[in-house]
Amino acid sequence: MTDTSMTKAPAALYFGKVMHARLKPMGHRFTYRVMSLLIDLDRLDDADRTARLFGVNRAALYSFHEKDHGERDGSSLRAYAQRCAAAHGIDLIGGRVELLCYPRLLGYAFNPLSVYFCYRADGALALIIYEVRNTFGDIHPYVLPIRAGEHTASGIRQIQDKLFYVSPFIETAMRYHFRVSPPADVVKLRILETDADGPLLAATFHGRRGPLTSRALLRSFFGLPLVTFKIMAAIYWEALRLWLKGARFVPRPSGHAGNTGLASEQSRAYISAKSLAR
Repeated sequence: MTDTSMTKAPAALYFGKVMHARLKPMGHRFTYRVMSLLIDLDRLDDADRTARLFGVNRAALYSFHEKDHGERDGSSLRAYAQRCAAAHGIDLIGGRVELLCYPRLLGYAFNPLSVYFCYRADGALALIIYEVRNTFGDIHPYVLPIRAGEHTASGIRQIQDKLFYVSPFIETAMRYHFRVSPPADVVKLRILETDADGPLLAATFHGRRGPLTSRALLRSFFGLPLVTFKIMAAIYWEALRLWLKGARFVPRPSGHAGNTGLASEQSRAYISAKSLAR
């Protein structure tokens, strides 16, 4: 198989819906429409010239900034992904790395989850980086190589112990169950968060691909007004609703800081027959 990245656009948009469902101890569910950006980290200069209303590492109506992700110092995200892969013995040289995230709108964005899809030179997906962020400004990457048995008919399934404080209403001692259909005409992400007694929270994103054009960005600007601001507002609004329903507050650990570098040695994926049977 050969890498087909140069036959694809350097950036694309995915329009769809995000759903969150709290399963216990009380039921709580909400959905909202979003627009996500998929950008090839090897072709940022090309992406910068894709549409007048879109910019890379510069101001524009919608924009993508490398300093919003990874080490958050403005350094190359492609090099960052390469280092993450190398730490797991994976060579991405000659392959492509695509990042799915929310773009900045009017200079602002908040990404609860950004996902790096890392491919080998032969086009095979080798690694996924789940970059999780909380509202305290912390960020943590879960760097998960694609292992034998993780490809299933319903997508790539991976499991990861939770190592990072996110929600004030969920303990850290949890486990993530990821199910991913990598970006194509559609992209699907599902995260099931479980404790020792079973599922506690489910979150999904299902988006359909479209070209990154100024027309599409304008349509998003008016059809999804101030969506990046609404994402943050929705987090606080839904937290208030949960609190009013009686959810127990879980304080942030003192001295907590997100890992902005390579994932720790504890950050690892493992697959089990039980998870495949779900």
